[in-house]
Amino acid sequence: MRGRLITFEGGEATGKSTHSALLSGRLKALGIDVILTREPGGSTGAEAIRHVLMSGAAKPLGAEAEALLFAAARDDHVRSTIEPALARGAWVICDRFIDSTRVYQGALGHVDPKLIRALERVTIGDLKPDLTFILDVPAEVGLARASKRRGEAAADRFEAESLATHQELREAYRLLVVAEPGRCIMIDATEPKTVVADLIWKTVNERLSPATAPVLLTGAGT
Repeated sequence: MRGRLITFEGGEATGKSTHSALLSGRLKALGIDVILTREPGGSTGAEAIRHVLMSGAAKPLGAEAEALLFAAARDDHVRSTIEPALARGAWVICDRFIDSTRVYQGALGHVDPKLIRALERVTIGDLKPDLTFILDVPAEVGLARASKRRGEAAADRFEAESLATHQELREAYRLLVVAEPGRCIMIDATEPKTVVADLIWKTVNERLSPATAPVLLTGAGT
C-alpha cells in the first residue's frame, strides 16, 4: 500500500518543524515507517540549493529565478526521498512543499501562475499532499518568535522581509485554505503547543486513519 504525504505550511516561526516532529513521533508509536523531511532540502542535491536560497544569494535574480531554484531542489527531493518512501508504504511528513512556492514566489513574488503550474507538473506530476496543515499566527508574533530563535544570528532570506510582506504572506495562506478546503486545514498556532498538537493528531486520525496503516518492518526513516 502506498504511503501518505502530510505537509506543514505557514509563515515564519509558526511551529512547522516542531509539529512535524511531534506528529512523526505519534505515527512511529503506531509502528508506521515515517520520513521526516523539509523544503528546500531533504536530499543531497536539494540541500545544496537550500544554502543558495536561504542565504539570499538568489534574491537579486528575482522571484522567477528563485522559483526555478526551488523547483530544481523539489525535483531532486521528490525523486530521491519522497517518492521512494511513499512507494514502500512509508508516511512522509514535509516541512514546506508546493504551497510555499505558490505563496512566496507566486502570490508575493508575482510569478506568473502558468509558470508555477508548469514547474509543478515537471517536479511533482500527479503527486499531491494527502493533507496540509497551515499553521497560522499573526505576522508580528511569528517574526518575534523567529528573532528569539536565532538569537544573535542574522535573519535568513525570508525572515528578513518586512512586516507588511509577512502580513501579505499570512493572507495568501488564508486564501489557499479557501481554495482547497479538502486538503488544507488552518490551525491557530497561537494556542499552547499541546493543544495544537492534539488538534493535528485528531485531524490526521479523522482524515487518514493511521491506526489501520500497515506496519512496515524496514524501520523508520529520519
